[in-house]
Amino acid sequence: MPSQVAAQIGGWSPIAFVLMGLASLSVALCFAEVGSRFEGTGGPYLYTRAAFGRFVAFEVGWMQWFTRASSQATVMAGIAVAFGYYWPAMTADWPRAVLLIGVTAALTWVNVVGIRQSAWVVNALTIGKLLPLALFIIAGLRFVDAGALSSLPPLSLRQFSAAALLMIFVYGGYDVVPVPAGEALDPRRHVPSALIMTILAVMTVMTLAQVVAQSVLPDLAAHSTPMADAAALFLGSGGALLIGAGSVVSMTGNNAGQILTGSRMLFALAEHGELPAFFGRVHPRFRTPANAVLFTSIVAVTLALSGSFAKLAVVSAVARLVTYTGVAAATLRLRSPQFATVVKPATFAAPLGPLVPALAMIVSLAIVAGATREQLLGGGTALIVGALLFALNGHVSRSA
Repeated sequence: MPSQVAAQIGGWSPIAFVLMGLASLSVALCFAEVGSRFEGTGGPYLYTRAAFGRFVAFEVGWMQWFTRASSQATVMAGIAVAFGYYWPAMTADWPRAVLLIGVTAALTWVNVVGIRQSAWVVNALTIGKLLPLALFIIAGLRFVDAGALSSLPPLSLRQFSAAALLMIFVYGGYDVVPVPAGEALDPRRHVPSALIMTILAVMTVMTLAQVVAQSVLPDLAAHSTPMADAAALFLGSGGALLIGAGSVVSMTGNNAGQILTGSRMLFALAEHGELPAFFGRVHPRFRTPANAVLFTSIVAVTLALSGSFAKLAVVSAVARLVTYTGVAAATLRLRSPQFATVVKPATFAAPLGPLVPALAMIVSLAIVAGATREQLLGGGTALIVGALLFALNGHVSRSA
């Protein structure tokens, strides 16, 4: 969990983490059902295209790409803060810029070289981040204080909604699982289980980490690097260093995945003629969408160098909600008999009939209701820009 987000939601009870995890699970179940109908690259873009047509699908695909690029920028900003725990100079202007550009360049190169190499790097970094986190939880459980957890101050509706946006950012990421399905083996069978296991694993780890951190640091929200600070108290300086290193590894792995999935979203839009063919070109040697990879990385590092972590996290969360609502609605629509010959039958069905997709849409709309005017304006502007791009590309295609 990026420590800056943990600081923003430090006053949350661990029970709230479980509730938000279950809310996210309702969305993940929708992704699992519609994902079991498709085998191509594109994820939510493909689902909403089949259900609602080109324009709605383009907006969903555009917003999901924006989510990936802004999330990448968000996590890159967190890398500089994590390094700054031990080397404060890394948060200064030019050292920070060199660090972020260097990390992005390395991960971009890996993604251009090939998806197999990218997947290997992501998997290796995932293992590297889980080991320190497991140590933090196991060693910290003996310090759990029920009194400290029960004495947290109540949250107002506005505070809950604002924090929920950041929680969507923390729990988010499962929506990228089906995006590169066109490059996977048997995605209709494997994608549903991967989605569900991802949410359950994140919910378990997040809740346990929050229980430990709040027990050790009752004033958790006052710490900019709460997990490292908590580890320092019961594991010493070595433990804090380990947690800090794990945080950097975690965020680096997240960035590698963001580049992979964000570029595939641009590729899918270009492959269907919704963006210029430039974004759909495949590297002649490595067979990867190199132009889309480079463009996504350039946009992300530009955002990281110009914006704050918390602000970017919220913008990313608002954009992600558009994707979630579109997929939940597509889940209901694609169940209609009229689509029996349009899409393949689902190999996984969300339980409780229409209740789960309806709950997923309610969750998305409820969180949007708590967004500030600035956040809604930013999301609306992104949608308008997407509509203009769609119209412009259509005009160019007709003129060609």
